[in-house]
Parts: sequence; C-alpha cells; structure tokens
Amino acid sequence: MDVKLINPFINATVNVLGTMAFVESEAGKPYLKKDDVARGDVSGVIGFTGETNGTLSITFNELCILKIVSNMFGEEMTEINDEIADAVGELTNMISGQARKELEEVGKKYQAAIPTVIIGKNHQLETKTQGPKIAIPFKTEFGSFTIEVCLEG
Repeated sequence: MDVKLINPFINATVNVLGTMAFVESEAGKPYLKKDDVARGDVSGVIGFTGETNGTLSITFNELCILKIVSNMFGEEMTEINDEIADAVGELTNMISGQARKELEEVGKKYQAAIPTVIIGKNHQLETKTQGPKIAIPFKTEFGSFTIEVCLEG
C-alpha cells in the first residue's frame, strides 16, 4: 500500500488527539497485520467508499482511552461505559474525516459510514474490505493504541 495513503491517517490521529484531548501521540513503525484480533480493549471501526472501499479501526488499551476521554470531558473517567463508547465513535469519525480530507487533496475521494464501537478484551476486528491491513501502533504518556487501515486496490 502506498505510504501516501497511510500518512493522512497518521496525521489525522495525531492532530485529533492533540486538539480534542490534549494528548500527544507518537506513531510507531507500520506493519502488515495478518489476523483479526484487536490489540486493546475498545475499538472504533468505520468503513468508507469512493475511489475504493476501505476501513479504519482504532483500538485503545483501557487506561489509554480512559485518560483520553477524561481529558476530553474534563472529568475523571474510571470505567469503560456508554460515554467512553460514544467518545471512541466520535474520535473514529473525526480521524476518518480529517484523513479523508487530506486524501481528497491528492485526488482520492471517500464517503464514510457511521462508526461502530466494539468493547472487550481480544475482540475481533473483521473487515469486509479486501486488501492489505496496515497497523500503526501509537504511544502516549497514558498507554498505547493502534490504528488499522485497509484499502482495496
């Protein structure tokens, strides 16, 4: 997969978390993911169509998402609940939107669906998209999370 198609998702992730949650995140080395097991406790997944079909998923470890949402809401969050799930869906939507805007600048247009949120240890992230699944691990001062981008063709 062309790095020009992955960088917008990395840029959007860093920007959205910095702006919405005042959390600095640093991307690690991307790798080809071969299974459907999430590397965390809660995931947001969003599909998109357009130039090709694709999916974006973001999976957070529990401590990481609790701290991120605590920063967003200005109050201490202590457990994964409906508010956390809503925040993960909104973060997924914002990251997808910013990435799609950057992709549009290089001539790739996509429309997004509504995000889905999955909660639970070692849950499955099954994508209907046919194509390589690129995972990018991120680190924050509160823990880690991973984004996965899968684009057809």
